[in-house]
Amino acid sequence: MSDSPDMEDLIHTEDPSFGHVMACVFGIQEHESRTYLRLLENPGSTVEELAGVLDRDRSNVNRSLTTLLEKGLAERERRLLDPGGYVYQYTATPLPEAKELLHEALDKWAETVHGVIEAFGDDE
Repeated sequence: MSDSPDMEDLIHTEDPSFGHVMACVFGIQEHESRTYLRLLENPGSTVEELAGVLDRDRSNVNRSLTTLLEKGLAERERRLLDPGGYVYQYTATPLPEAKELLHEALDKWAETVHGVIEAFGDDE
């Protein structure tokens, strides 16, 4: 079952949090917006480190990070380890850029809705 809120949920929420707005506008789940916010506070985190901060299973955090990467809300960088091997470190997209992405997505949605309103009844 998904905990992903939608635009209707946002419209009916009197005082939404930033994370709630993110989840609604980007169509992500609430735990993914929480992951973004924690990553913003802990740049360069590994999945393991972030799992500790969020008190969540590593596999769940990894899925959340994959979604954030797909939405352009996080970046991943590979860091080589001294004994060999590597680890991925994740950094949240800076807040000003994330806000701009939110504005663009919301503007696109509003434009679509305005188009539907204007087109209604034209085919009669």
